[in-house]
Amino acid sequence: MIQLFNHYVPRRLIVLAMLEAMGLLMAAYFGISMNAAESGIALHGAGFAVPSQAVAIVLCMMIVMSSMGLYQMDLWDDGQSIGTRLLIAFLLCFAISGLMSYVMPPQNQWPLTLGASIVIVGFLGSVLVRAAFHKWNGLIVARPRVLVLGTGSRVMKLAESANRNPNHQVIGYISTQPSRHYIPLQHVLPMAPEDSLLSVVEKHRIDQIVLGVRDRRGGGFPVQQLLECKMKGVKVVELSTFFEQEHRQVLLESLNPSWMVLGEGFHQGYFGRVGKRFFDIVVSAMLLLVAVPIMLVTALCIYLESGFPVFYRQERIGQGGRAFTLLKFRSMRLDAESGGTPHWAKADDDRTTRVGRFIRKYRIDELPQIFNVLSGEMSLVGPRPERPFFVDQLSKQIPFYALRHSVKPGITGWAQVRYPYGASIDDAIEKLQYDLYYVKNHSLFLDLMVLISTVEVVLWGKGAR
Repeated sequence: MIQLFNHYVPRRLIVLAMLEAMGLLMAAYFGISMNAAESGIALHGAGFAVPSQAVAIVLCMMIVMSSMGLYQMDLWDDGQSIGTRLLIAFLLCFAISGLMSYVMPPQNQWPLTLGASIVIVGFLGSVLVRAAFHKWNGLIVARPRVLVLGTGSRVMKLAESANRNPNHQVIGYISTQPSRHYIPLQHVLPMAPEDSLLSVVEKHRIDQIVLGVRDRRGGGFPVQQLLECKMKGVKVVELSTFFEQEHRQVLLESLNPSWMVLGEGFHQGYFGRVGKRFFDIVVSAMLLLVAVPIMLVTALCIYLESGFPVFYRQERIGQGGRAFTLLKFRSMRLDAESGGTPHWAKADDDRTTRVGRFIRKYRIDELPQIFNVLSGEMSLVGPRPERPFFVDQLSKQIPFYALRHSVKPGITGWAQVRYPYGASIDDAIEKLQYDLYYVKNHSLFLDLMVLISTVEVVLWGKGAR
């Protein structure tokens, strides 16, 4: 993993994005050069205009491809989905290149030819790059070989996801003292009395040791041996840090106050808050201009199907535990909670109306929350605000739940783009781990990544209920 502005990004994704960007840049330059020749434009007279237009097209294309989910690692084995998304992305590339030919020099006389040439060359280049990368990515970016110190309950979740994670290779687990193994015995590496931790590391060519031992007293924690391994160039990390880097979650089972206090993150700087607020206002205002026609049509459809009220107001808990009134388009029947007790939303909820099912699937019901953002009660990106009834329940059952209220809630968030709609205590725990990652590492860069990923969630209707 590589840390960019506090956010961890897999190395293989960066390599893929760089290779694809270079291919797109060559396609854009080829298209502009061919079009300039047909138009009788001398490229040498344009100075740096041609490269700047090509770079602008590539930047727009990378954003479009990211918003289509083309850099989501869980889609790499789904060739049909990747092909569909690539095709849609390059159809948008056709429009983008045509627009660029009008707004940036050199103005081309044949925008259709320009767009077609960039799309054809760029699409073929992306297909070839992705095919080669999918076949040889193990050679392009070598996976670190990981040894886990500990076989207790703390490492269970790491073990469950080890085989599905392409960023590292867990070689095995070592028990530091006699205890119950929560890991299958075939994954526990045997150690003879004369063996040292360093000998195991050298035998299995280990690059990284993960510390998953809960109890480090009583001589069961091999500090001196770990120091020997570190002096030999082996990286040694805490389980909490490793899980955060690899899964971009904060693992609740291994969380402790000292790690949060002494480690990096979990800070709220003045300039960061001001920058985030400025970002929220500018982007929300632009989004509102685009969303007004959609909101008017939605309001009319809700009224025609089930009458007034069109909007639904609900008390939610925001930053600092303060309550505020959240605004949404009404997607359920008027008697959805006639008993007075809040209920978790569920898949194919029979309380939703026909219009409601559509606007919930594509997140249109959330658009009125732009006004909550402009009023300062919410942010564009942050943990989703929950109802007081559920906050009281979850705070009693889940440790550190209140930490998610240290930042403003958001219309979208890291948990929303990484995990489906939550409808149970287990879902709330899983989403809290993503929320805590955001609280710990939030930045404008991470906000941009979440907003781009939200486009994919909306377009493909992922996780809606």
